[in-house]
Amino acid sequence: MALQGLVVGRGAVAVAGPFDLAVASGEALVVTGPNGAGKSTLLRTLAGLLPPISGGVRLEGLTAADGEAAARLADASHYVGHRHGMKAALGVGENLAFWAGYLGAGPLRTGEAAEGAGPLAPAEALAAVGLPGLSDIPFAYLSAGQQRRASLARLLVARRPVWILDEPTSALDLASQALFAGLVAGHLARGGIAIAATHHPLGLEAAQTLHITPPAGRDDGPGSNGPVAPAIDDAALAEAEGWL
Repeated sequence: MALQGLVVGRGAVAVAGPFDLAVASGEALVVTGPNGAGKSTLLRTLAGLLPPISGGVRLEGLTAADGEAAARLADASHYVGHRHGMKAALGVGENLAFWAGYLGAGPLRTGEAAEGAGPLAPAEALAAVGLPGLSDIPFAYLSAGQQRRASLARLLVARRPVWILDEPTSALDLASQALFAGLVAGHLARGGIAIAATHHPLGLEAAQTLHITPPAGRDDGPGSNGPVAPAIDDAALAEAEGWL
């Protein structure tokens, strides 16, 4: 996949870009930058939650869950944002079963699915993230770190070739961060792609790095004389993000 002159923003106001880069099968891209630089906006745009201001993404060989060539990056992607995307009152396994059915279990890439690349059952996915035997526990009863690991388990119940991850290891201790790094490494070894905005190591020493710097003169703080973005329904955006 390749970003081609991609400019991202909120409403009609550009926040970051243009971006021109390519990420091949088996590669990772780590997005860095200060708070407010546009990292989350970029990832939400790639995930299809926000429309691009200009430019776009060229897809090459990515397959959607139905086995057809993906028309949009979102058709071939998992997106893990700041919200967990899990219903608090439902059991963890029930949440994961929903995601397995909703997302489907598409191959990594046409003709390149390797042994072990298939989807895991909810209980197996929970064991893979260090939460064995918790399928029947309501999601709300888990600790903050356990909730994050359970939300990451949905990456494993429906295989998609591209993982779009916004601070995926927040609330995780060092052991859990190392465990997740192994899951990312396995995904890349099977020909997957990972795009992550993170302040914590993911074991991706060979990854490309995209550092986003706010444009000179931009001031989004109180008293700013810069351009004001059109009103956007943040509550609706957060709700949509929570289920993707």
